Parts: sequence; structure tokens; C-alpha cells
Amino acid sequence: MSEKKQFSVEFVIRSSPGILFNFLSTPSGLAQWFAPHVDKNGDVYSFFWDGYEEKAVCIDSVENESIRYQWEDGGDDEYFEFRIEKVDVTNDTVLVVNDFAEDYEVEDQKQLWDTQVRKLSKMIGGG
Repeated sequence: MSEKKQFSVEFVIRSSPGILFNFLSTPSGLAQWFAPHVDKNGDVYSFFWDGYEEKAVCIDSVENESIRYQWEDGGDDEYFEFRIEKVDVTNDTVLVVNDFAEDYEVEDQKQLWDTQVRKLSKMIGGG
């Protein structure tokens, strides 16, 4: 069994950290760009794609700064995380996505995140 490795991708988003965080942390926000339907029960989020359900637990959250999810069927050391950073010089809001994938899947996963975050950016009105 090969071990997944962590990778990061960064995106400039035209949004305040507070608005962006809402899209990353609430079922209604996530349903607009990440999965067509999202439910939340406590810290467990259920994501639905074409009749397929995957569950993730919110394992860490700092309002307007970061949120980390762990898939229920993923490894203990694996997660996907959204970090919101403000660039002082340009006043840009940067979304950093940290995720894990097999070596051969990393580029495909980066492309998938790029596609999803473009959708997010359009929903927020910055794309």
C-alpha cells in the first residue's frame, strides 16, 4: 500500500475572509461549489454527488482563518484543509488548499481543486 503525500494549491479569491469562510464551512456554502448537496450533523458533514455519499468530520476550525476536514474512510494522518491568508502588501485574500493524494494522482487532484475553486470564485462574484 503506497502512502499518500500532502500537496498544496493556492488561489487568490476576491472576497473578504468572512464571506469566503462561510463558503468553506457551512452546508449551504459548500453546496454552491463543492458538492451538489451537503448536510451537517454536529461535526460530521455528508457530501452527496449523483447519489453517492461521502462523510467527513470537521477536526479543526478557526473562524475566518481555516477549517480542516477528515474523510471518514481516509487515513488518520490525511485531511483536506482550507486556509485563508491575507496578503498585507496587496490586500489580496489567498485560499490555500491542503490535501493528500497518491503520487500519480497529485496533478489530477490539483486540477480538480482548480476547477472547484474557479466555481467558488464565480459564486462569490470574483471570477
